[in-house]
Amino acid sequence: MRRAAVLLAASVLVLAGCGAGDPAATSAPGSTTTTAGSSAGTTSATPTTDPTTTAAPSTTAAPPTTTSTSPTPGPTVVLDPGHNGGNAADPGTINAPVPDGAGGTKPCNTTGTSTDAGYPEHAFTWDVANRVADLLHDQGVQVVFTRADDTGVGPCVDVRGELGARVGAAAFVGIHGDGAAPGGRGFHVITSSLDPGGAEVAAATQALAVDLRDSLTAVEPVSDYLGTDGLDSRGDLAGLNLNTVPAVYVECGNMRNAADAALMSSEAGRQALAQQLAAGVLAFLGR
Repeated sequence: MRRAAVLLAASVLVLAGCGAGDPAATSAPGSTTTTAGSSAGTTSATPTTDPTTTAAPSTTAAPPTTTSTSPTPGPTVVLDPGHNGGNAADPGTINAPVPDGAGGTKPCNTTGTSTDAGYPEHAFTWDVANRVADLLHDQGVQVVFTRADDTGVGPCVDVRGELGARVGAAAFVGIHGDGAAPGGRGFHVITSSLDPGGAEVAAATQALAVDLRDSLTAVEPVSDYLGTDGLDSRGDLAGLNLNTVPAVYVECGNMRNAADAALMSSEAGRQALAQQLAAGVLAFLGR
């Protein structure tokens, strides 16, 4: 059972460089108190807040709601499970332009990708994020999610990217699965090449990326098709460009690759990935 006391920002988002794959399937509603499902693509939950969907692209996040009762809360980490289960059903919303943090615009969001067997990225990211939140909370870390469930639409990438600064986060971690050519295997960690928070934040972002890279190698090889030694830097991702706290996206594997898909589709694989993601964040926080 999910034990984490989670800070929830009800209307916020992130878009990674995942492939825009098949229309995403809808999984069971989730919330700040979630039990990870025993089969691929399944989550179950007892809501502690009303799920919020985005009726139209938004650039303003709702104030976070806290369920933590800790008298001495630890550092705050934003977990951004990529995409959302309702995105495919609302192309008008997710295709609308929003600021990209580089002087242009990006679509509000995308549907994400899936494995060849149909396990959708949005369900993978939601499940893994909940597992990571449990592990972080066990170590006294406060967690903020960028979306309230796995059935809504959005929120948009600009809203997600601005959340870290709004809640005073020590780190922002976007969780994704890539949709590359099936011959490519492995994970990679993405940072913004624009250094939106300045030199000090850029150095901390790089440290966060390295800690996550080093931790994840225990369960998954680094990408053999993109980046260098499991690290990549890009200037086209709004969720990173608009972050002024240490922020990364983690493409946990290539969902179109058979070996990566097997890992990401299994409960044991998702737990292993979550454990290493949490370990990397904790190493960065010095906990």
